[in-house]
Amino acid sequence: MELRQLNTFRIVASTLNFSRAAEALNYVPSNVTMQIKALEEELGVRLFDRLGKQLVLTHEGKRFLTHVQSVLDKLDEARSAVHHNENLSGTLTISANEVICAYRLPAVFQRFRSQHSGVRLIFRSVPNLELKQTLFEGIADVVFILDEPVRSSGLAVEPLLEETFRFFAAPDHRLAKRTVLQLEDFHEEVFLTNEKGCPYRTMFDRAFEKEGIDSITYLEFQSAEAIKQCAITGIGIAFLPEITAEAEVQRGELVALPWQIPDLHVYTQMLWHKDKWLSPIILAFIEAAREVLAIEGENELAREQADGR
Repeated sequence: MELRQLNTFRIVASTLNFSRAAEALNYVPSNVTMQIKALEEELGVRLFDRLGKQLVLTHEGKRFLTHVQSVLDKLDEARSAVHHNENLSGTLTISANEVICAYRLPAVFQRFRSQHSGVRLIFRSVPNLELKQTLFEGIADVVFILDEPVRSSGLAVEPLLEETFRFFAAPDHRLAKRTVLQLEDFHEEVFLTNEKGCPYRTMFDRAFEKEGIDSITYLEFQSAEAIKQCAITGIGIAFLPEITAEAEVQRGELVALPWQIPDLHVYTQMLWHKDKWLSPIILAFIEAAREVLAIEGENELAREQADGR
């Protein structure tokens, strides 16, 4: 069993794609396939299931990954102890949901890459409900989650900025011109939301149930983009983080309705495993995320104050 095989296994487990892993490692795909096959033969178990075009870790693969991650972390720690090289190199795996990936992380990735171009950055878009598990399984080094304040005994959690959620509708919607709205104004309206299980869908349901309203018509989606497009065409009222609809509001395709769910406090939060050794690469990325998202938070607060909100 060779270290390069263990590193290849970790990258394949992070990407769940042989071609992407080969690209990250600067190998040809056949080389990656051969290394994984040799590792499986030596262990006598399958580490991955090939379900059509989908690659998934087996139960044995998940257990093996935990130990591989520990071994490679220790090796990185040993290297760091004897080298003081400011030119960082290695691999970093980040996961987040669709919204954070599209609207928060590009600027973070740009900052980090400009400072540490020698680091291979791997990103996986993961549903909110699965993000914390990727840390426990060792699949991701750092994850970003959009939720109410997370509490965990096994994870380090750092809130980076508070996200505002709004209701959006097409400009010709019957409620679009109203300056004040009450809950009863939403009677018989169709709400465009994420699927059940999504944290902010849960908050949405909780708020209306608290007011004794349970007969709500929904159209459920997996994508914020799909929700926006349906709202633009007038199908219903979208419930989304404000940042996702800024461009559409500026273009006049959507308007923000003057009603917000009370006591809704949702944050973009950065998480990592408490027991994980924070390598110089991880520490550098964490610091880049802090710097970039702190600036974004300050800019958004300034805009809100300028708008009188």
